[in-house]
Amino acid sequence: MTVKTRFAPSPTGYLHIGGARTALFSWLYAKRHQGKFVLRIEDTDRERSTQEAVDVILEGMQWLGLDHDEGPFYQTERMERYKEVIQQLLDDGYAYPCYCSKEEVDAMREAQMAKKQKARYDRRCRLLKKPPLGKENIEPVIRFKTNVDGEVVINDHVKGNIVIRNEELDDLIIARSDGTPTYNLVVVIDDLDMGMTHIIRGDDHLNNTPRQINILKAMGATIPEYAHLPMILDEQGAKLSKRHGAANLLNYREEGYLPEALLNYLVRLGWSHGDQEIFSIDEMIELFELDDINKSASCINPEKLLWLNQHYIKEGDTEHIAGHLAWHMENLGINTDNGPLLSEVVKALSERAKTLVEMAQSSRYFFEDFADFDEKAAKKNFKAFALEPLKMMLERFTAISEWDGEALHQIVLHVTEELDLKLGKVAQPLRVAVTGAGMSPSIDITLELIGRERCLQRMNRAIAFIEEKTANQ
Repeated sequence: MTVKTRFAPSPTGYLHIGGARTALFSWLYAKRHQGKFVLRIEDTDRERSTQEAVDVILEGMQWLGLDHDEGPFYQTERMERYKEVIQQLLDDGYAYPCYCSKEEVDAMREAQMAKKQKARYDRRCRLLKKPPLGKENIEPVIRFKTNVDGEVVINDHVKGNIVIRNEELDDLIIARSDGTPTYNLVVVIDDLDMGMTHIIRGDDHLNNTPRQINILKAMGATIPEYAHLPMILDEQGAKLSKRHGAANLLNYREEGYLPEALLNYLVRLGWSHGDQEIFSIDEMIELFELDDINKSASCINPEKLLWLNQHYIKEGDTEHIAGHLAWHMENLGINTDNGPLLSEVVKALSERAKTLVEMAQSSRYFFEDFADFDEKAAKKNFKAFALEPLKMMLERFTAISEWDGEALHQIVLHVTEELDLKLGKVAQPLRVAVTGAGMSPSIDITLELIGRERCLQRMNRAIAFIEEKTANQ
């Protein structure tokens, strides 16, 4: 048997962290067993589904690297198939038309609740051979004829064995009065037609599962295996809000997270392998099993995500990180054409940066000139004592033929020794002069990456700034 899983989001909102985890677990399980991963867009809710949400789902999956083997399939393109199955269920006696109005069903349920009975449709149209008097011109809904006897057993990989008595289930509507199919029917038809062997989804779908299994049985299908994932909660154990993980997944990209850091973070939200915290994609695929998913809900931990992101920035492939950094540079309007290679910037800043946004912002001076010196850094370092070392270094930097970090570093050291100053009294004014601020990578790397022309121009500007400042004191 070829394992086949799917991710089937509804494009009625953005792809968020819970959906991304479901997609990851489904993708990992398929990869773990050399199976197929299917992407399906469940867009039958035409009023709430948007193309923007579809685009965000596709972009988010691409950014995470969760490539699908089949799809994307769209339910709106399969309406004829759904209608065909509805008719087949009617013909085979597994479904029936229901002429009850919404008001009648509501009244029915209110009466049941008044008697402390379970509120549900009472199946009054189940045995009708023709429409009731006065309702001949009403377009009925179509209900599934749920077995009144027996039980449904769900062998869930996460929840364990779950037994639901059929008498507890309603005769659910599978087609509305306008003929459009409902969720619980179309998802079953899609899973059957697409050969799903394992359904991995949030446990908010658990109530739907016995109903869907009954429809699958009526269609003579093999029942897939199920894994219902516990919820993800915020730091206080409450339902996620947009501020804490329920917003657009791509917000994490905008905030400067690497996809592999987010994937590593997501896989540990509900799954574990011993005490291991850091997993490469290959390790996730090799180790992931549904039976290892935790039964209890997981809480988000933003500090852990930031820690993971910093790890991947420090330890990840430089060219790969540079590719993601390029997106942020463009997003910030920084033109990287006239400057060092982004891979060199990554090497220089990877020890300090926690996010790619931070890295992009702190590397701006490599690519474009700054308007002003940082006030605090200039006040501390641009004093009269800085003029002599800056002028000496400017003269020697101008004279060298090769703009090389090691050669530049030696000049800084020689000037320090000749003037009998501490290194900080020489290197720090130089740093402020060429970067505009008080922090940067080591001075030799900083100078080399900024380049000869920019460094010399900025040093001249700093000298003029200090001279004017001291003259006015």
